[in-house]
Amino acid sequence: MTQTHAPETRALSDGRKTASWFYPFLRRLHFYIGLLVGPFIFIAAFSGGLYVISPQIENMIYADALTGDARGTPHPLAEQIKAARKAVPDLHLTAVRPAPAPGQTTRVMFDDPSLHRYENRAIFVDPVSLAVKGDLTVYGTSGALPFRIQLDYLHRNLLLGEPGRIYSELAASWLWIAGLGGLTLWFIGRRKRRQSAALRATDQTESGRRRHRHATLGLILLIGFLFLSVTGLTWSKWAGGRIAELRAALDWGTPSVNTQLSEGSQALTSVPDALFDPVLEAAREAGIDAGKLEIRPGSGPDRAWKVQEIDRSWPTQVDSVAVDPHTFRVTDQANFADFPLAAKLTRWGIDAHMGTLFGLANQLVMLALALGLCTLIVWGYRMWWVRRPLPRAASVASATRLTTHWLRAPVPARLAIVAIAAALGWALPVMGVSLGAFLILDVIVMSRANQAASVAV
Repeated sequence: MTQTHAPETRALSDGRKTASWFYPFLRRLHFYIGLLVGPFIFIAAFSGGLYVISPQIENMIYADALTGDARGTPHPLAEQIKAARKAVPDLHLTAVRPAPAPGQTTRVMFDDPSLHRYENRAIFVDPVSLAVKGDLTVYGTSGALPFRIQLDYLHRNLLLGEPGRIYSELAASWLWIAGLGGLTLWFIGRRKRRQSAALRATDQTESGRRRHRHATLGLILLIGFLFLSVTGLTWSKWAGGRIAELRAALDWGTPSVNTQLSEGSQALTSVPDALFDPVLEAAREAGIDAGKLEIRPGSGPDRAWKVQEIDRSWPTQVDSVAVDPHTFRVTDQANFADFPLAAKLTRWGIDAHMGTLFGLANQLVMLALALGLCTLIVWGYRMWWVRRPLPRAASVASATRLTTHWLRAPVPARLAIVAIAAALGWALPVMGVSLGAFLILDVIVMSRANQAASVAV
């Protein structure tokens, strides 16, 4: 009988040994993430929620610039560009976005040295009347206007410029770890409560109900949190660079058209407005059929013009062609249907993160995720505040430190944790640095708690 049950006994003993250090270790790490990174995740979630619902607000704020006369025949692009040039005669034209539908305006975009990177000064022209309806800053492929640009900067860098990007990368780096850690804690805690009547009774207390509510909401939204974290990291500065290197190594890059013209092509010394209409016509004949598109003249005298679809909704229309401005011949083409699967998933993931892929439904889902994450963080802070240790309990609190439980782990487990932390620290540099800060803080707190306990004795 003893030999028959020996393996089960050893397994139970091993499980208890693991539970003696792993569960409290993970719980303490989860606590540190919530306490120290939680505010940054909260700001990222709240500002992101505002951003995804901003297009409708933006359409109301800038309605005068965005709308034109829906009646009448639109003038050629050349005439619309001429009208825009009168408003900013000293600026260099960079791109034109024709009116996507009747009653909407054409954006003629200029390079303004006073603006930030990826920003352009856009003159909004009514295609029918040729009246200038607006003069606004626009940003990137999304074409965001000033209101949404500020929300974007708030979400990305707290309006602090490049240094502020550390905050959003910190939030994205730890969100998936907090989510998966919470799932693991719930799973282990569930097993422990099944085996203990005392723990089951704890669930009926107010503290237990708060913990249950926090865990339930986290489990419901976990997949969304993982999605936000992964897609957010693709935009980050340091982790995003690692991801770009990985995609390049695996040949998962997004295809783009080659705009290099042959050596025998005649160079253009300027950008004649009369070329925009035939270039657009050539692109249409090549299959560029989206309402939302951008015509961008060549970046140099030996470069073709690029016409690209910019409709990021479903079905995604982001095909592009390169057009020789001398012969109006399409020299290269990149169709979304031919993109590698990884490039398609990247495109869809980013667009879903921004709330543009499935229109209003996508916006509402992302808003719900943002509000749910904010609620989860607030509940977590309330749980900590109610259960926080009192000063006189310092000697007890010292036993709950992260390093304490790591030291209780078997040597192989300790080495595995160090190896995993090092690998993640390399892949996610901001997470690695912040983890080091956690450990320093943990050691300081543990040392002070032990000193207080020794003085009390």
